[in-house]
Amino acid sequence: MDDTTQNLHLDHQTAIAFLEKLPISIQQALLERAQETEFPIEAAIESAIATSLDPEALSFVDCKPGRDRCS
Repeated sequence: MDDTTQNLHLDHQTAIAFLEKLPISIQQALLERAQETEFPIEAAIESAIATSLDPEALSFVDCKPGRDRCS
């Protein structure tokens, strides 16, 4: 990928690196949320960030990635 290509989503490797830098309690909460919702960890992190930035963003309740079910 060249520098002009923009990633639209976190990749798994970047998500894990980011997660490892967070406090343990936040790591555990994100991992638990990913497991509860059946999200990959990168989607759980993106959703948590998006929801905190925009209360009207899709949330864990709204969407099940890979199941083509978003409201």
